[in-house]
Amino acid sequence: MAANMDTVGTFQIAEALAGFKMITCIHKHYSVEEWSAWAESHKEILPYIAVSSGISEEDFQKTSAVLAKVDVPFICLDVANGYSEHFVAQVRRNREAHPTKTIIAGNVVTGEMVEELLLSGADIIKIGIGPGSVCTTRKQTGVGYPQLSAILECADAAHGLNGHVISDGGCTCPGDFSKAFGGGADFVMAGGMFASHAESGGDLVEIQGKLYKQFYGMSSAVAMNKHAGGVAEYRSSEGKAVILPYKGPVANTVTDILGGIRSSCTYVGASKLKELSRRTTFIRVSQQLNEVFGSKDESKHPVFAAIPDHSVTAEAGEKRQEAKKARKD
Repeated sequence: MAANMDTVGTFQIAEALAGFKMITCIHKHYSVEEWSAWAESHKEILPYIAVSSGISEEDFQKTSAVLAKVDVPFICLDVANGYSEHFVAQVRRNREAHPTKTIIAGNVVTGEMVEELLLSGADIIKIGIGPGSVCTTRKQTGVGYPQLSAILECADAAHGLNGHVISDGGCTCPGDFSKAFGGGADFVMAGGMFASHAESGGDLVEIQGKLYKQFYGMSSAVAMNKHAGGVAEYRSSEGKAVILPYKGPVANTVTDILGGIRSSCTYVGASKLKELSRRTTFIRVSQQLNEVFGSKDESKHPVFAAIPDHSVTAEAGEKRQEAKKARKD
């Protein structure tokens, strides 16, 4: 799933991910008119879309207005801190107002709160406080929970009530998605890994001949200056802003992630994704990767350009398929 950040949860990202049957939580800063205009020409991908909302009265009214015009199946009620009576009340209010919609609610990190939100009307609970790549909550507040431990605990609580959980944040590579699924997550949400692509939000800038894109947390000073008129006096910024090398089409990243997950399933003997958690054992280690030659893949280095390309041409590939078909016949 793509996170509902304004540099990630864009209409353009949704169009790209829908081709892989992946869900995008659209950020809440699009207007009702923008929603209506976009949905009119993209009806086929609406089943993979969530409309995002906060917990203010303005958020509730806007979400209701969007859903009156656009038929999407998911509502994502998103706050940094899901531990409040007001948030639980908003979950109940949205359930009453939209009884046929699937409600995503979060973020929390403990089994007790997962159960509270499910019993209040949510269907899917978003798990994660502090693991995101541009989140500084743990640094600024000292509050957080190790992401894998949170998934293990919360998935167990949710599944006992026929609910589901999303692991939100902390993924830096395809293997992290597999670990989240292995820990019991039903969905995995990512922000940073889908940032800085052609379809992502943020300005594209050129620095010394190289292209970069902006990426920032939604509790960062950049985001709050953009959407809320600045950081409120009573609190501090809990996010940071970075510039990332431009990555091109997001489909390339998605293909890499899906390939890693499929391979994970073959290693542990899972015939389908929902079996992965039943085939997984976690072991605490002090080092996971062998980085004696560094962590960077240098296959694009000019040295490798001298090596002959033995990749299969389209014509050769067709001949192989024909020969394979003939053997079957």
